[in-house]
Order: sequence, then C-alpha cells, then structure tokens
Amino acid sequence: MMMQNKRIMKAHWRKALAATCAAGLALGHTPAMAQDSPSEEELVQPEVVREYEPLSEERLFNMVPSHPGYLGALAPANLNAERPPAPFNVTGTWFIDLSEGFLHYLFGPPYPQFGPEGIEALIDSAKARENGETYRDVIGQCYPPGMPMIMTRVWPHAFIQLPTAIYMISGFNNSVRIIYLDGREHSDSNLIVPSYNGESIGHWEGDTLVVTTKYFEADNHYIDFGIPMSFDTQIVERIRLLEDGKVMEIEYIMTDPELWEGEWRSTKRFNRQDYTDINESNCILAYNANLPGTDLGREEAEERGVSNVEGVKDDD
Repeated sequence: MMMQNKRIMKAHWRKALAATCAAGLALGHTPAMAQDSPSEEELVQPEVVREYEPLSEERLFNMVPSHPGYLGALAPANLNAERPPAPFNVTGTWFIDLSEGFLHYLFGPPYPQFGPEGIEALIDSAKARENGETYRDVIGQCYPPGMPMIMTRVWPHAFIQLPTAIYMISGFNNSVRIIYLDGREHSDSNLIVPSYNGESIGHWEGDTLVVTTKYFEADNHYIDFGIPMSFDTQIVERIRLLEDGKVMEIEYIMTDPELWEGEWRSTKRFNRQDYTDINESNCILAYNANLPGTDLGREEAEERGVSNVEGVKDDD
C-alpha cells in the first residue's frame, strides 16, 4: 500500500512539473533545469595586441604647449628663485560672505551705464523673473561661469599660494584659475586662446595683491543675470587679508569700453573656512533636469505637472 502511494505521488509530481514547464515556455521563460543541463555559451576575453611605434624627439617636444623664454610656475628653478617674501599668504579654503543677503553674490547694483546689450539684459532678465522663468541659463547647460562669477558661486574655493602663482580650485565644477606671480607679462593677444577665467597676472603693491585678468571667451559668458562680456573685458582685483587673515577682501574694477562706460566696481568679502574641503564636482547635463533653477529642471517640473510655485500642482 505504501509503495502504491509513493508511485501515485511521483506521478502527480511529474504532471505538476510538466505543467509548470509548459506554462513557462508559453510566457517566454525558460524554467530552471537540472544542474547538468547545457548552459549559455561563456564569453571568452579576446587577446589584445598592440604595435607601438616610438615617437621622434621633435614630435614629443611639439606635443607640450611650452612657452620658450620663461619657466613654468612649477619649475623648481622658478620656485626657488630669489624674490621678496609675499606680504601675505591666501592658502586655505574660502567662502563668499553672504551675511547681508544671498543676492550679494551678484556684482550689482550699482551698475555702470551699459550699452544696448547690457540694457536689454537688465530688461529681459527682470521680465523673466516676473514670469518665473530662467534667463540665459548657460551655467545650467554646463557652460563655465567664468570670471568674475566663479568667484562668488555659492561653493567653497581652495587657494594654494606658491612663490610663483596662486592656484584656485572651485568647489563648483572644479574650475581652475591660476594667478601668476613670477613677473611674467600677459601673453600676446593675437596668440592666446581665450578662456572663461581669462589670464591672470598679479603683482604686489604694499600689502595689496593687484591682479589683472583679461582675454576672456565671450561665448555664453555673462555677469549677474545675462550681462554680456567680451574678449576686451578687463578685470582688476585688489586683494587684501583682514582680521588676522580670517577675511579676504577683493575689490573688483571691471572695464569694457564696448559694453559699458567707465569702471564697474564691486567689493566682496570671503571668509576663511577651516573645516571643509573641495571634492570632485562635475556638470552632467542630464542631472540638471533635477534642478528647478535650470531650464531643463523647469521643463521637467512642468511635465510632471508642477507649477513655478514650489509644491503647487497645475490642477490644484
């Protein structure tokens, strides 16, 4: 009797297994079979063979963008050259002082008398804000902020001062700025490649570091809310350390005869921050869809039915 019951149970088990397999095949699934069933073909890593052809000394030399006539800022002979000691050292991490209000990261008002491009930017950016829209959101599209806006982005900046240069690394996209202190002159304007942070050359006037920056890339490069810059924009910074080195004050004097009249002046203060560091930071355009202050973020929010007012649905 017991043997008969076992045979009946095995028969029922085989039928159930068959039904399960049939159902799985009908749905496009392959049921797990016994361990000795054939497995998928294993991937075989191919052997990689490369042929290397030595490069000539001339080609190797031409690959390095050198400037014959003066040493690089990190050349040991330049670092160890005799020069008067610097009046102060800005090495450290700094953060823009916004104690008087968040909008102090902007460089105006007061503004100079702008030409047509600047006046249009003031008018159009005000209209965009009234409508809850962004205006010239180039930073949100991963364009560099560039000078001077990189200095007042609400991120810490690391300054590393050497006898020959000050290296600044921003917490915003790890933007790099170099202020040369080794006595070099500005590059030939006909040869230099424009950049968003420009070329910065500094010298000491008593206890003040005076830095002149020029040769800017003008494409999608703005001050404040969309005020354009040009290759001929020039920025002079007068930098002082105050309050026993805890505060860095920078007076900005900006000129551009084609875009505004006279000097555009603004003074900013930065506080030393000893309990923070600069981490890796990259601008990835797709990620900006999650930032409501960008064009992409605004479009994404509208697609989700979120209005320009945070937390309010269009159908509320």
